[in-house]
Amino acid sequence: MEVKEAVKTAKNYIIDLFSDETITDIGLEEVRLDMDLDQWEVTIGFHRPWDHRNKLTTALGEQYPARSYKVVVIHARSGHVLSITDRVLPAST
Repeated sequence: MEVKEAVKTAKNYIIDLFSDETITDIGLEEVRLDMDLDQWEVTIGFHRPWDHRNKLTTALGEQYPARSYKVVVIHARSGHVLSITDRVLPAST
């Protein structure tokens, strides 16, 4: 499985899995091939409806909606999704 196919698989899986939550702004954030485990780790970001109510404020006072990040792990040869986990970003100071 090539990187573009892994990304497409991850995005489609997220879209299907979260279809009842009306997610938006779905996009690729990171992708990595773990050659030792023969699996792709694809991070997909998106907004959920309630993210727009919980905005983050920057030092300049601008507000941005929070974003959800999920790491989709895909077996590189079979293309099967093995897991989905939260990608938690470190708190910025």
